[in-house]
Amino acid sequence: MPPSRNTRSRSRTLGLPDTEAEYRGSVPSTTGPRAESPYNLRTRSHKKSMSDLKIVPILIVRAKSKKIERKIKLVTEQHIIDKPSPVAEFPMREWSIKLFMVDDAGNEQPAECFNKVVYNLHPSFENPVQTFTKPPYTCKNEGWGEFELTIDCYYTEKSKISVPHDLNFQKNEYEVVRSVSFKNPSQALQEKLRELGPLPTDDDRPKKKGIASKKSSSQKYDYEKIADAMEKLEEDDLLKVIQIINDYKNADTYIKSDIEVDDLTEAGEFSIDLYTMPDILTKTLWDHLSKKGLVS
Repeated sequence: MPPSRNTRSRSRTLGLPDTEAEYRGSVPSTTGPRAESPYNLRTRSHKKSMSDLKIVPILIVRAKSKKIERKIKLVTEQHIIDKPSPVAEFPMREWSIKLFMVDDAGNEQPAECFNKVVYNLHPSFENPVQTFTKPPYTCKNEGWGEFELTIDCYYTEKSKISVPHDLNFQKNEYEVVRSVSFKNPSQALQEKLRELGPLPTDDDRPKKKGIASKKSSSQKYDYEKIADAMEKLEEDDLLKVIQIINDYKNADTYIKSDIEVDDLTEAGEFSIDLYTMPDILTKTLWDHLSKKGLVS
């Protein structure tokens, strides 16, 4: 069954068919259109018998798509300057845009959750794409006309939030607050976002009146790195990881498996949602992958 739309799925296929008929069926046809094989064949020789083929389980790692809502504030300032304008009816102006975050109390905070902010200005500018890497990511320019632009706020190398903005000269200063969503933020980014307000998962965290909650140890680990590392596991390590999961899981750990716990060498499918792992399982799994040099 394919994953739901709100599920990010990573698959590591190491299973082999149980019968020779299935094995033949998995080989792409040489006469018809080429089809993807449903199996990752560890043995490429077709002359070997099925007894020579090693059968190991399939591991599917799922991390449910996470979204964290926050608010950003765009502060625009502008004023007329004493410079000649190419259009007589419109005086030259100097304008600037700054970007901030807004916490749950409505206070303005530095937007330290972004690695860089890119302003996509009107193409008539000599340098229409301008990038800034330090808060408040001030973009300052001169011009005579109003225009609409997009502001790309990057929180990873490739992940960004695009915000539309209307640059106008109706007021000398104006502010615009917009709601934005961070998709699948890393643990480090979640900590920065938590400084602006509680996260959706904080309802499940331990709370004591008058005492700050102790940070969950799992917050120290990056689930994206765990998922990437588990895709690189060799067969023996794959079986070891499944054993670790079975040993340290709890009632809240989402696992879907048709593999016998007492015989992990049987072919089958084993799925786990990383975000449902208890702290002890996350730590043990991280330590195991770290020793293999797969995470750091």
